[in-house]
Amino acid sequence: MTAETSQTLDRGLRVLKLLADTDHGLTVTELSAKLGVNRTVVYRLLATLEQHALVRRDLGGRARVGLGVLRLGRQVHPLVREAALPALRALAEDIGATAHLTLVDGAEALAVAVVEPTWTDYHVAYRAGFRHPLDRGAAGKAILAARRSALTEPHCTLTHGELEAGASGAAAALVGVTGIEGSVGVVMLADSVPERVGPRVVDAAREVADALR
Repeated sequence: MTAETSQTLDRGLRVLKLLADTDHGLTVTELSAKLGVNRTVVYRLLATLEQHALVRRDLGGRARVGLGVLRLGRQVHPLVREAALPALRALAEDIGATAHLTLVDGAEALAVAVVEPTWTDYHVAYRAGFRHPLDRGAAGKAILAARRSALTEPHCTLTHGELEAGASGAAAALVGVTGIEGSVGVVMLADSVPERVGPRVVDAAREVADALR
């Protein structure tokens, strides 16, 4: 005998699975077609999931997996950090600048892992948990650039003085990691980012993306 199940819960879980399988999010119309239900049902499902931060909708109305999915398991963030740390340590030591892994949290960029170099006389102090708008700073702008252009390979974004006076940043988005929008970058006290930093940051972003797949 088939066990009794909840149709609403089943649909909600199917929404999460559909969103987890796309890098660019889905519209209400697209979800409606994939689920075989009307748009009103999809709106209600998304509203409920948004209340629990399991889904978020961008300015264009596309629904994406929210960071609340990560919070369901207390060990997920530590696992993400653990996966990224080797590449971040190598990047920080090689460049001599503070390296970080940043993920999207709503309309903000959230630093979830930070590694400072051990050999420099001075470097930018940066902490895990630091938040800033996605449209300010290299970390957020790299994510937005990848979102707009549907990149298949990471590219480096450079900024200066947007989050801290006198500091420059370089970041590259994580590409090809289903369900996660983020970037890897460095921040340094400099008027500009040295030429060799960009390619090194891109390599680190590839390493972290590989570790998270």
